[in-house]
Amino acid sequence: VQLQASGGGLVQAGGSLRLSCAASGRTFSNNGMAWFRQAPGKAREFVSAINWKGLNTYYTDSVKGRFTISRDNTKNTVSLRMNSLEPEDTAVYYCAAARSAYGSRESSDYVYWGQGTLVTVSS
Repeated sequence: VQLQASGGGLVQAGGSLRLSCAASGRTFSNNGMAWFRQAPGKAREFVSAINWKGLNTYYTDSVKGRFTISRDNTKNTVSLRMNSLEPEDTAVYYCAAARSAYGSRESSDYVYWGQGTLVTVSS
């Protein structure tokens, strides 16, 4: 079972990136999915989550209105569209699959983790 995150890179403040997470080894269409991030010297933090049907989404306050999470269960993928990026968004971004069908803000609710993709936002 593997989650492969991609799409990170270097972007100027105000720019956009789209992160993707592809799952292999099993289907995650019945699992909540999420993105977390970890900035240098800081603890990992919740960014966004989506339930198994994609009908419910959750965001940390600092990204509301700028980030959009989505999923395609036919392709076993989850994406994070990031607009109006700020230097404070610089971090390694991780996708994760929950043990339940519902999204959660708690990292302990996630059982599968991708390897992370680095997002660097320059000022």
